[in-house]
Amino acid sequence: MNLSRAVGYIIRNEQRRTERRQETVQESTIRRRIRNEADNRRRPKRVCIRNDVEEHNCGTMSEQCGFCGAVYWKEEKNTAHKEINPFAQSYLQMHRLVQEHPTTSVKMVFLEDKNLDMRRYNASTLCTEVAAIFVSDNGEPPANRDICVYPVGNTCQSISPLNQCCDPMTYPLLFPRGECSWNTGMEHVEERRTAKRTRVTQLQYYAYRLSQRNGFSILHNSGKLFQQYIVDAYVKTVGSRLHFLRQNQKDLRIELYRELLDALECRAHNENIRTGKLIILPSSFQGSPRHMQQNYQDAMAMVRKFGKPDLFLTFTCNPSWSEILNSMEGVQRPEDRPDIIVRVFNMKLKELLEDICKHGIFGTVLAYIYVIEFQKRGLPHAHILLTLDSESKIRTKDDIDKFVSAELPDPCTDLRLFQIVTKCMVHGPCGTININSPCMRDGQCCKSFPKQFKDDTEENVNGYPIYRRRTTEPVQVGKYSIDNRWVVPYNPWLLKKFKAHINVEVCASVKSVKYLYKYVYKGHDADSVKIQKEGALDHDEILNFVECRYVSAPEAMWRLNEFNLSHKSHTVVRLAVHLPQQQPIVYQDGQEAQAIERAALRKTTLTSWFELNKNDPSAHNISYSDIPQYYVFDKSTTNWKKRQRGGQNVIGRLPVVSILDSERYYLRMLLLRKSGAISFDDILTINGLRCITFQQACQEYGLLRGDQQWHDALN
Repeated sequence: MNLSRAVGYIIRNEQRRTERRQETVQESTIRRRIRNEADNRRRPKRVCIRNDVEEHNCGTMSEQCGFCGAVYWKEEKNTAHKEINPFAQSYLQMHRLVQEHPTTSVKMVFLEDKNLDMRRYNASTLCTEVAAIFVSDNGEPPANRDICVYPVGNTCQSISPLNQCCDPMTYPLLFPRGECSWNTGMEHVEERRTAKRTRVTQLQYYAYRLSQRNGFSILHNSGKLFQQYIVDAYVKTVGSRLHFLRQNQKDLRIELYRELLDALECRAHNENIRTGKLIILPSSFQGSPRHMQQNYQDAMAMVRKFGKPDLFLTFTCNPSWSEILNSMEGVQRPEDRPDIIVRVFNMKLKELLEDICKHGIFGTVLAYIYVIEFQKRGLPHAHILLTLDSESKIRTKDDIDKFVSAELPDPCTDLRLFQIVTKCMVHGPCGTININSPCMRDGQCCKSFPKQFKDDTEENVNGYPIYRRRTTEPVQVGKYSIDNRWVVPYNPWLLKKFKAHINVEVCASVKSVKYLYKYVYKGHDADSVKIQKEGALDHDEILNFVECRYVSAPEAMWRLNEFNLSHKSHTVVRLAVHLPQQQPIVYQDGQEAQAIERAALRKTTLTSWFELNKNDPSAHNISYSDIPQYYVFDKSTTNWKKRQRGGQNVIGRLPVVSILDSERYYLRMLLLRKSGAISFDDILTINGLRCITFQQACQEYGLLRGDQQWHDALN
């Protein structure tokens, strides 16, 4: 008899009670009675689950239902649970405390404020989604939590989220035997162990736990509880990583080389001076504002080299893909398996990029970037920007019509495409037809639907084309009547192949470039929320709201799998721009002298470029920003070495410098234009005249004539 499906169905019907039960971390022994339904054997059997049902009775199940055989058993009340779960007594103790001290009922209120960035603060449109919401700085998950247990007596004891008993005590249904979870001392098995890696990381443990294997899995059949477990695992993993950084960087500081020297000279007079500023979070933390800003600047470096992007695509996961539906077990729905959703979408995204970049459905692609988003919609989607070569550029309205359509196809000539368009590419409807649509803002559609009818495409109107939308007879889609005004632009070939929402837009002008790049690098999802007691009056409608980060189960699963959140076709090398003896130095408090000695021996990418120009005449005609295309910076020796291969996919980028930091700003202007410099003095020397400041050097070089520098700074 296949009992695993019966257990899966029991868990499925127990979800709502289970989620409430997990909040109080209590459990009662569950005994089941499955009733026969002779009137309809094809329907799944109804399950009655109570706290004190003594019989477990499975009636006859036909093969049509996916079951075979029958079973009947009976056991003593609570006996099995007490025997297999070491935390059973703890649950009973917690249950008793909850009965004696009832919990306070509260509600979480979400603020919808049109003044907030609705691309990040948009409300969730899925009631089936489980997400974590936490107060954060720059999207950092909390390292510690208020997890409490009550041993014998009424005393409260806090436990760390790193405690191996945390998971089995929080999720008793997922750990029925009370199995211990990850701990800091967990070691790799012999065949996986290496000299550098002997212990299992928290991320590796959860990636292992969340992987699907042969046989029945309670975890993967627990519905919303599975989503909660995924979100919890991600928040704990990243929170622990940040906690490690805080603990190991508490004495780590950063200062400029010259200022550190001055501080050491002053220390003899004042021992209380503490140099530098404290650094905690590295810019490599994915999703932080600094990380997104760096990615945005990298993308703009690609624009500087290849020009504006030509196409903007939004590719959204379709939960009805056969690869997803065929992986469902029993009565599962796609939202129950975020692990399958993200894996299938990741494979589809790779296939889409292969069709675009290798097979050239739009022509030859010079460069591309993509960013993955979730945005409280439960499904991952990718924003993709493509830059085409000169022969493939989309210049005329005929070129636009060749690749992009914003019309309903004729069902008589292409019924399959018509069905996909009406299912995946119709906006809303919204407006007066449906005023409750999520896109409505102050009575208007934020996407400007419905569009106007248009007999011919216009290439460029305020940076964007206006697509052809000819007047046609409306068609019935569901309960709404729609026409070409409601169609989201698409590419017919891509739509027929991937059967998903794929919005394709043409970038007609450079005016739209920065908006598009800032759109895709806008940052993590957020909410403005407050906690309020049920029945309590609160007259402060805004001030009590706090900014929180929002992490859904698909996003958590994507990050736990370490899939790319963003990707570029080219490697961008970030180059240093600093004044003489003002390179930043990272050091530990109390080790300033040693840091200065190390800095004196190690070169930056800029000072090493000076050395390269002294020793290699072939580098004299290469500007500083282009040097990474021909040379590799060896961090161990801090020297530039000639590339053997692969330079065509590398771009150098100088950091953005504020005009308020005037000397660095003007040094950057010179570095973008002068090649072959062997020192700072060489950069300051223009036509044989040694200038005092870099601003004067720019003046002599002719870079400050007129207002062009201010236009460049603003652009």
